[in-house]
Amino acid sequence: MLEQISTFTDSRLKASRRLMLAFLLTASVFVAEVIGGILSNSLSLIGDAGHMLVDSVALAVGVSAFKLAMRPATKRKTYGYYRLEILAALFNGLLLFIVAFYIFSEAYRRFTTPAEVRAPLMLAVAVAGLAVNFLSLGILWKVRKENLNVKGTFSHVFSDTISSVGVIAAAVIIYFSQLFIVDALIGILIGGIILRSAVALISESGRVLLEAVPEGIDPDRVVEKIKKIDGVQDVHDLHIWSISSGINSLSGHIVIDDQKLSKAEEILRQVDKLLKENFSIIHTTIQLECKACQEPFVCSLGGK
Repeated sequence: MLEQISTFTDSRLKASRRLMLAFLLTASVFVAEVIGGILSNSLSLIGDAGHMLVDSVALAVGVSAFKLAMRPATKRKTYGYYRLEILAALFNGLLLFIVAFYIFSEAYRRFTTPAEVRAPLMLAVAVAGLAVNFLSLGILWKVRKENLNVKGTFSHVFSDTISSVGVIAAAVIIYFSQLFIVDALIGILIGGIILRSAVALISESGRVLLEAVPEGIDPDRVVEKIKKIDGVQDVHDLHIWSISSGINSLSGHIVIDDQKLSKAEEILRQVDKLLKENFSIIHTTIQLECKACQEPFVCSLGGK
């Protein structure tokens, strides 16, 4: 397991550097969009700036979570600080909810009282924002599936890219038609995109925090595979969960034939290999039992 954790640490260092660079780019565009949104009186641009703010906070929290998560485990925190990444992802999801609510409420106000929008300035700032979003996506692309924290920040930037496209479309329509209500309509669309991202991120974070079975792992299939190992009679009391994104754990009881300890250890090695290769489960605690034994004995896999 130590080799696996070392690999995760290296990948997190690389992802942390990319998040920091994306943060600097996003924060600079946020300032530009706030100023541009106020000067152009554009709700969609201000909404996009709000999304940029959330992106900046998400990236900052993500970098901090990475640094804290790489701290070594202690006697009081035996799993270390990996769960901080999940808390950061949950925090990002809640921030998205707040931004979406603001955009919806402001859009309603502008439907009842349309406001004039300065389309040229709105368009110029939105195009600049789109360019930076594409650059940030390129920076995060290779590490976007590293863990839930990176996935969450990538979702922020991706949805903000779509938002920027919407703002550009609104600016062009307003410039040629003077239909200022389009700004509110695009604002609602952006709010919907943000809300969808928030629901997905909170849902995935909740799955990890509730220690639910990781996405893509079928417990019945795990049991079926283990039972195919020679010497295994039954599997019960199976628990599968995630410590953090990509760090899956399992505990359970395996009933084996009455045999020598050396043979039992071989079964444990086969189970360990099977779980790592087929289900990416790297931290495993198995309790071996046999019907002829009066007392079960415990062996730990992957925690060496």
